[in-house]
Amino acid sequence: MVEKKSPASGWPIVQGDFHTGDAQSCVGVVTMGSHLDEQGICDAGAGIAGSCKTENLGLEKIIANVISNPNIRFILCCGTEVKGHLSGQSFIALHEGGVSGGKIVGAQGAIPFIENLSDEAISRFQEQVEIVNIMESEDMGAIKAKIDELKARDPGAFGAEPMIVEVKEAGGAGAEEATGEVQPLSGELALVHARMKVIERMVTDIGYRNKFAAGVYSGKIEGLMIGLIVSFVILGFILLG
Repeated sequence: MVEKKSPASGWPIVQGDFHTGDAQSCVGVVTMGSHLDEQGICDAGAGIAGSCKTENLGLEKIIANVISNPNIRFILCCGTEVKGHLSGQSFIALHEGGVSGGKIVGAQGAIPFIENLSDEAISRFQEQVEIVNIMESEDMGAIKAKIDELKARDPGAFGAEPMIVEVKEAGGAGAEEATGEVQPLSGELALVHARMKVIERMVTDIGYRNKFAAGVYSGKIEGLMIGLIVSFVILGFILLG
């Protein structure tokens, strides 16, 4: 019999749009943009199941709940992709390539920026679970069959103890806080946010380049003045001599 561990106290530690089942199950299910029978998926053997509509906070919540339960060794990705956010593609890209400069490597979503997870937490997620991708499938029969298949491959609990991370909600007290569900941006608004972030980074880069150029220019002027002064001194010595 495979070894199991107790998840973090109060697991799942982060609220969200999901249902829970057996905390010792090795399978977590993410239905992305689809609202399927998540409770039925849990009854079929998943430890946790729910949607994920955003490629930033939504992913962070999933990862926080996964690494706080060492028993989860597989994440089954199913359901339809989320337009604009591409949370499914971003989630898989994060597992494959991690994060660089706060952005998910290889993510194609509009705003794939991670703020609440450390490199250590991301590495733990990558090491603890295997991603199983049947995206675009909403067939409950196929999903339940895949859960059975993964449970048969259960390697036992991950070797380390539960890891606790704090996931802070985006500012504002709205429907998200009241329901625990992340409200996705429209695809168009998500693109606007992404472009604003790109512009912000470009402005920062331009500022750095301007500082560098100013420093080079100042150095040239200073060098020219020193050269002129030295030339005048040498010329004075020649004339006086």
